[in-house]
Amino acid sequence: MTAPTFRTAIPADTDRCFEIETTAYEGDEAATREKIATRIAQYPEGFLIMELDGEIIGFINSGCAFEVVMSDEAFKELVGHDAAAPNVVIMSVVIDPAQQGKGYASLLMRTFIERMTGLGKRTIHLMCKDRHVPLYERMGYRYVKPSASDHGGMAWHEMVMELAHA
Repeated sequence: MTAPTFRTAIPADTDRCFEIETTAYEGDEAATREKIATRIAQYPEGFLIMELDGEIIGFINSGCAFEVVMSDEAFKELVGHDAAAPNVVIMSVVIDPAQQGKGYASLLMRTFIERMTGLGKRTIHLMCKDRHVPLYERMGYRYVKPSASDHGGMAWHEMVMELAHA
């Protein structure tokens, strides 16, 4: 079995990423094609693509902030994003449903964490649903609080990881 490979997103990836995003997320939870294109254009370093045999099977995208306000919807358009800021905010962690259950999400996240540590980032923040809290805790995230966001009409939880620096 071939191992997945990782690379930084490029604008040509937009359609495939949007396709995966809309199949993996429910309803209006999914980012629009425009949001995905914006995230690739404005912060490609924070948009990690996972490929298997040359096909995109998953990705993580993010932005950076000096002050993290997880319920800030405008930040999803990277309003207030600053690539130099020390805090990373993950917006999507997506694996193609056809490839789920194979451990790819954990590998994708570990690779992303290594990249962000390499870029000198201090923390990684994310929001997840109830059912994903234990998964992220196993990856090293700490539970912060229930989120004020009702994105997609769902209940969300804020989590954070402090990155270790030598």
